Amino acid sequence: MNFSIASFCASAGGILQFVGWALTIVKVAIPLLIVIFGMFDLGKSVVASKPEEIKDGAKKLLWRAVAGVVIFFIPSIVMWLFGTIAEYSANEGDFQNCRNCVLTPWSGCVTTN
Repeated sequence: MNFSIASFCASAGGILQFVGWALTIVKVAIPLLIVIFGMFDLGKSVVASKPEEIKDGAKKLLWRAVAGVVIFFIPSIVMWLFGTIAEYSANEGDFQNCRNCVLTPWSGCVTTN
């Protein structure tokens, strides 16, 4: 059985494209939901008018915002690492299809059945 990154990236293009769409949705939806829920909690704290609850609500909002930013950038950091690894690979052009399928699933993904 002969395995190469070129054959893997072409044959798994559909799966990688699905993963790319899922990552895109997660990358946008999760941080938005985190910030919305954090603002909701902060609003509840402000309406309660207790200084310690307001402080706790602000702290929760801050941590949720940090988590949202981290979740937004994790896929990009991982793909940057893979891109850096691909620069040292002999099959850089072949790996580019895997990278395109995951980073831009709406264009640039070559699939074979």
